[in-house]
Amino acid sequence: MRKSLLEQRERFVAGATGGDADAALARHLKAVLSALEPSCLGLYWAQRAEFNAAAAFAADSTIAKLPLALPFAQRAPVRMHYRAWDGHAPAALDDCGIPASTGAPLLPDVVLVPCVGYTASGHRLGYGGGYFDRWLAQHPDVTAVGVAWSIGVLDDAVFAGQPHDQPLALIVTERGVV
Repeated sequence: MRKSLLEQRERFVAGATGGDADAALARHLKAVLSALEPSCLGLYWAQRAEFNAAAAFAADSTIAKLPLALPFAQRAPVRMHYRAWDGHAPAALDDCGIPASTGAPLLPDVVLVPCVGYTASGHRLGYGGGYFDRWLAQHPDVTAVGVAWSIGVLDDAVFAGQPHDQPLALIVTERGVV
């Protein structure tokens, strides 16, 4: 399922409507963040045709004024934390090889969580490492906003959340808020 969704996502983003979808998702996500009014925003470094929120909001003065943070995943012990980020291209890689900040540890109150797939009930299919689920379980007061392309929607009967899966508060796609 994950492999198929990743392939579909790459075709979707590279397709004729990819640019319009990117602009629409940016508009919807900006409206959500405006309503949430985060004190500190946890982003992610986009990879594999994920929506690039960092690039989309680079010129947005409202978001640029916020303290920002990027996740840093560790393999041993398996855990994740956020580090302060200045908005420039990250100079480090985490243990999973994803660009990460070298800033001080920071606890965002709103985090954007990339989704490979998602359900209308707020469950997320990610890359399978469980990093976000572990982090969200340890920080239940943080508002977790899933970011996905609408083609990643899964029926709850096909993808049921497991006991360790942490549901997202909402999911934003190019079509709106789920």
